[in-house]
Amino acid sequence: MTKVSEIRDMSEEQIRLVWKDAAETLFRLRMQAQTEKLAAPSDVRKQRQTIARCQTILTQRGVAVVPTSSVAAAPASRPRVHGIHAKKKRRAVKNLEKIAFRAEVSAKKKLRKQVSGGK
Repeated sequence: MTKVSEIRDMSEEQIRLVWKDAAETLFRLRMQAQTEKLAAPSDVRKQRQTIARCQTILTQRGVAVVPTSSVAAAPASRPRVHGIHAKKKRRAVKNLEKIAFRAEVSAKKKLRKQVSGGK
């Protein structure tokens, strides 16, 4: 865990390196938590706090806060919608994805019926 005063004394590049390192460590800890028991579960929280501190300080300096690690950017598979009606838009996108998935499943079922002889 890195203290705020230590991060404030760092340059932008150093802060981004600390951020990237914390994100990679957090990823490894999450993977480890899924496969086995963590020796210190509090490490997950500490890494998240370090990432948040880095982002906060970069924002305060007026620097664009963009994750440099592909690990940190991995969960963003769906484009994020921001604005007044963001919640409704996100729900609409999610519903469209469900509809597309259901259509795909029903098409697969029809194909199975045709292949199996209509049973």
